[in-house]
Amino acid sequence: MSGTEELLNEFYANVIDSVGDGVIALDAAGCVSLMNPAAEEITGISRRLAQGNPFASIFKKELLLLEMVEKTAATGITVSDHENLVIRKASGVTPVSATTSPLLLKNGEQVGIVLILRDLTNIRELEQAIRHADRLSTLGTLAAGLAHEIKNPLGGIKGAAQLLEREMPEESDLRDYTGIMIKEVERVNRLLEDLLDLAAPKKLAHDRVNLHKALNDIILMQKQSIRDQQVTFQQQFDPSIPPILGDERLLTQVFLNLVKNAIEAVGESGLIRVSTRVLSEYSLTHKGERPSRMVAVEIHDDGPGIRKEQLELLFTPFFTTKTAGTGLGLAICQKIVTEHRGMIKVESDPGKGTSFTVMLPLIQ
Repeated sequence: MSGTEELLNEFYANVIDSVGDGVIALDAAGCVSLMNPAAEEITGISRRLAQGNPFASIFKKELLLLEMVEKTAATGITVSDHENLVIRKASGVTPVSATTSPLLLKNGEQVGIVLILRDLTNIRELEQAIRHADRLSTLGTLAAGLAHEIKNPLGGIKGAAQLLEREMPEESDLRDYTGIMIKEVERVNRLLEDLLDLAAPKKLAHDRVNLHKALNDIILMQKQSIRDQQVTFQQQFDPSIPPILGDERLLTQVFLNLVKNAIEAVGESGLIRVSTRVLSEYSLTHKGERPSRMVAVEIHDDGPGIRKEQLELLFTPFFTTKTAGTGLGLAICQKIVTEHRGMIKVESDPGKGTSFTVMLPLIQ
């Protein structure tokens, strides 16, 4: 082999290794002849162990994938599946899209198969966030109408209770009951205000928001409010993140809510870590706009964690894991983040803690 051919082979190998999708090449006998780093990451299988071994034995549990490979081997046609495939590995199940194509020589002879795998985890998360936002929007419209209908008679009840209280003697035991009536009406009214916040579309006051300054202010304020507790804050901020475009008041509301939840989770003592980073695996694209990277703000606590069955309901209005609370806080947070064209996700391991991650487009 000439020096030029060696350089070309090395160049092509570097190209394949740099591809973000998984690439697996099979020879005519169905054995793995090539596997790039992305394929190792997606499948959880080392290419050192896979190379030279039959694909059918390495992926014996992935029946749909085996069927695709067999069909391409038998017919020479390209087969794709973007919906039904998952790769099972030690760390869990990864949804993937796959395409099997014949590997052909210049003369048209089929000498193997090329399998392309794409990790769909991030896409599935985005799709789920969009579906949840749609459901929330429908519920919000219903809630807005209901809230407006209730607020009017509620005002009448409160006014009547206040008049009744003024007519009673100071020493009357009945004043306790009117006091309870007024207090409970005010509580219901606050709940209705939260419902309207959830339902009404907000007009964002876009401005340049320094995320680190907003987070610093929140942490400083919360440290003062819990100075008698043994709670430690850690801050890990990426200094390269510039100010982003957003509504500072609403974003502060989101982060304050998440930090307060973390404080409640750790109780009298614990660790809360607030970090920021730029996401390389996510990008946001809108028609007519250039792709935008995203920035992540993660708030982690080492509290007791949240059970899996509760995680699935966490952003559902009126669902709460607290003894006191309306269950609207996280739903409102998600709505605000969605209106900023971002998404919010939660990961929790019972006994080890919980992490909320807010992802926002890095638009300046």
